[in-house]
Amino acid sequence: MSTAAAEAAAAPIHVVAAALIDADGRVLLAQRPEGKHLAGYWEFPGGKVESGESAEQALRREILEEIGVRVGAVESLIRIPWNYASKRILLDVYRVDSFDGVPHSCEGQPLKWVPAAALDPAEMPEADHPVIHALALPREYLITPEPGADTDEFLARLDAALARGVRLVQLRAHRLDDAALRSLATACLARVRTAGGQLLISRRFDLVEELDLDGVHVSAAQLAELGERPVTARRWFAASCHTAAELHMAHRLRADFAVLGTVAATASHPGQPPLGWQAFGALCEQSSLPVFALGGLAPGDLGRALQCGAQGVAGISAFW
Repeated sequence: MSTAAAEAAAAPIHVVAAALIDADGRVLLAQRPEGKHLAGYWEFPGGKVESGESAEQALRREILEEIGVRVGAVESLIRIPWNYASKRILLDVYRVDSFDGVPHSCEGQPLKWVPAAALDPAEMPEADHPVIHALALPREYLITPEPGADTDEFLARLDAALARGVRLVQLRAHRLDDAALRSLATACLARVRTAGGQLLISRRFDLVEELDLDGVHVSAAQLAELGERPVTARRWFAASCHTAAELHMAHRLRADFAVLGTVAATASHPGQPPLGWQAFGALCEQSSLPVFALGGLAPGDLGRALQCGAQGVAGISAFW
């Protein structure tokens, strides 16, 4: 086999899919027909990108052919490289909130609308699981600074962040003793839940079930020591990553999302060379997880992060 032929044989199949969302927040799923790979599973509608098409052109064509609607504005949601036993795919998923027409089956496959919060990974292909997580995650992820002596001030700052629209929070409190940590986590959880958000705790996965927290965020060092996912599937499992190997490890341990950095120079990591946006984007392309950009960033960097394939941006000082 020639080099060119070998490269062509190894190239992943480029597939596009739409997370089509209606006015009630429901997502449209199509069932894979008998005789096809993963028959019977429910998936986001879409199909292969043809030669000469852009991903967005293919999406519009496939959705019109498959469910009879014309897609309006689209937003890139996540790109997932995925290896099956017999093939490799690159799954390009777009969020679609605007479309003309009533979705109906043009190819005989069953369709159903499912509330986004009720999407069931067990009835969907594994490659679609990161899409479920990407749909559920916001674009900003607040990491709290270490709490000082004034707990009231800390909670007031949290309230202010929630009032600005923050809905995903990591409580980072490594210096507190267990009693103080439990007390602060309980107080933070009440505020975050009242705002309709979710609270993860840094490193302490042993407290997640006890305090009914929404998940845990582990460090890269912890990630390297884990032999299995440390929390149940109904809780978030997030990981800090800095390299492709760590992103791969997070995927292997079935993490739900990762934070990758540092992207820019930051005072919290003096002397550590930043990745820069180009390297960050290259690492995102290799990841099958939703990835938040971290390090010297502010909410205003969201657009650049999305262009690089990120789920969103994470930060401490600029978000606090």
